[in-house]
Amino acid sequence: MKGSRYVSAMRPKPEDDVDQLLLNAQLRDELEPFLDESLEVINTRVMPTSMENEYLASMLEWERAPVLPISRWFRPELRLPRPDDLNDEQLTEVLWDTINKLYQKRIVLEFTEHLSDYELYCLIFRDILPSLEKKIARRNTFLHWQCIDDVGSADIWLRYYATADERAMWAEETGRLLPASEPPPFPRRMPRRPI
Repeated sequence: MKGSRYVSAMRPKPEDDVDQLLLNAQLRDELEPFLDESLEVINTRVMPTSMENEYLASMLEWERAPVLPISRWFRPELRLPRPDDLNDEQLTEVLWDTINKLYQKRIVLEFTEHLSDYELYCLIFRDILPSLEKKIARRNTFLHWQCIDDVGSADIWLRYYATADERAMWAEETGRLLPASEPPPFPRRMPRRPI
């Protein structure tokens, strides 16, 4: 489950129908070199043109976005002290400063409460900041980074994050025993994408 994914909140903008149709034609022309089956999944019969345009604009921006290490999304580049060079108080202070800086770049960290401050800091230092990701400039698009390791992620997710319904569905689908449900050991109020 560890990794990143982009989530965009598409909102239609009320504008003139003719303007929306002209914009739609322009976006489709600009997307022509990048066309694949993803454009075919748009059901234009049920989607208003303004919402389709928002979707097409986000696809075009995705295609044109530079791929950079997350650390280089910042000016100057975001460089953190090595975790072992900080005492506990310093580490916590730098961690929260970094979490807030990531959020300002619309990067949201999810599933962090099973990690100590030190472990979360190491994850940011070692995995997140050097990660190559497309830098999308849209204000309504957030990169969601799930902070669960691939190894043992089902157990951690089931133990700390899964709802009762998700736990029951997992047990039914896998036929395996569920780990005990527990509150996470390191509760945090992390910045979240606005709803």
